[in-house]
Amino acid sequence: MEKKRSNTTNKTIIKTLKLANPISQNIIVLTLLSLCLIPLSALHKPPPLPILPLPSSSQLQWQLSSMALFLHFGINTFTDSEWGSGHADPSVFNPVGLNASQWVQVAKEAGFNRVILTAKHHDGFCLWPSEYTEYSVKFAEWRNGIGDVVAELAVAAKEAGVALGLYLSPWDRHEPCYGKTLEYNEFYMGQMTELLTRYGEIREVWLDGAKGEGEKDMEYFFDSWFSLIHQLQPGAVIFSDAGPDTRWIGDEAGVASSTCWSLFNRSAATIGGTDPQYSQGGDPRGHDWVPAECDVSIRPGWFWHASEAPKSALKLLDIYYQSVGRNCLLLLNVPPNSSGLISAEDIQVLKEFSELRSSIFSCNLAENAVVSASSTRGGTNESRFNPHNVLKEGIYSYWAPEENQTQWVLFLDLQEPVSFNVLQIQEPIHMGQRVIKFHLDILNEGKWKKLINGTTVGYQRLLQFPTIKTQQLRLVVDKSRADPLISYLGLFMDPFSVVSNMSDTSSPPSDTQIIRQIVGKKWQLLVSSWNSLSIFDV
Repeated sequence: MEKKRSNTTNKTIIKTLKLANPISQNIIVLTLLSLCLIPLSALHKPPPLPILPLPSSSQLQWQLSSMALFLHFGINTFTDSEWGSGHADPSVFNPVGLNASQWVQVAKEAGFNRVILTAKHHDGFCLWPSEYTEYSVKFAEWRNGIGDVVAELAVAAKEAGVALGLYLSPWDRHEPCYGKTLEYNEFYMGQMTELLTRYGEIREVWLDGAKGEGEKDMEYFFDSWFSLIHQLQPGAVIFSDAGPDTRWIGDEAGVASSTCWSLFNRSAATIGGTDPQYSQGGDPRGHDWVPAECDVSIRPGWFWHASEAPKSALKLLDIYYQSVGRNCLLLLNVPPNSSGLISAEDIQVLKEFSELRSSIFSCNLAENAVVSASSTRGGTNESRFNPHNVLKEGIYSYWAPEENQTQWVLFLDLQEPVSFNVLQIQEPIHMGQRVIKFHLDILNEGKWKKLINGTTVGYQRLLQFPTIKTQQLRLVVDKSRADPLISYLGLFMDPFSVVSNMSDTSSPPSDTQIIRQIVGKKWQLLVSSWNSLSIFDV
């Protein structure tokens, strides 16, 4: 068969040459010769096969955001409540200074490029003029009854290039038909349709299974809701306790498990009834890609209360390590006050939080390192999988080892001793989440010494440890679901936190201590002199 195919091909070439003029014949011959002379070494080796499950395009964009700002705002803001009764007079809602552009600007300047508004909380009050209820801004004194908070935020977010998300509570303490399964599901989907067709692109739809004890029993048609959302806003991710696109981490402290998979089995989870431990860790054998979102409020409550004060920037930094640094998105609630503005004290904390992150992560101390590896896919001349790719920011370039290897190691020579206490690792998650276990070694007097162990990586992993000073180190992947792929590796100095724990445990570290207080920007002076203050040198 092969001989017959070859003869047919030769006859076709000869026929083509006979039909062509002399000049064309020369061009064809030269082209064929040049193709025959291409060495096999010049052919590229294809990328490794992705390992399922994989994130969707919208899930990838969500993960790249790293952080989102939650805006709990509504009639509770004016009644000093967390879970409103649903019976407060709509006229009390009157944020005379409301400025949605301020909310968006605060978010953007603090490094958040996604905002999510409580369009309707459990009390049932709607921040848009819904046609399905009288319990909305249409019946408030604010803007003489013609205001629309959702619309104002949508315009502000679009102008600033910030993604918009909306929260529509399934539990409604005001709506009379709540408790009647068919009627309320129709009501809920009617309101969802309003939100997803009036305000442009919506990038996240947020809902939960919260419900007070003794509340009316009814069934939510979640699958119908999800289908409607994906139909009306195909670019949106849907958050709930159990997905389908992003999942709750299982607590409201903003803290993930130190082992956190984006893999998950949706069939093993129910909204409002998922095991928190399963939510926190995910599932290495999961069939679905459902990454975790860590929600926490900057204040003790979720709505603004005059008697409450925000957490410190240093506390937010600690939460950042345990959420964004553990393969999750941090959803930080910053509630607007009764004037309709984000309070000055909250803005100050967010500013300091942004400055802390910038001070620590603006410069990768390994950026000038000489990087080598135990092996490289396609050989050392294959630049697409070269180990030096791990110093390029982003997930779309990466190091890949050769196939069928027993060791997966990245070596870094920093070219001079450098002090650091934070390790950042990223995987190219569009190729699947792979790493199960890894560790970092440093070279000490000619011998490799283990510095810290780690488990999952995912989109991003941040590990803290006591300050070390060294020139040579190696990242060793001990176990992986498939050939490990590393897209980024960074070393950083955090002069504000100290950690005595040298291992990566399954529970949040309790020994992270704050050692500096921020006073304006004076703390920045610590950075330049930190090399002489290392806890121990190697």
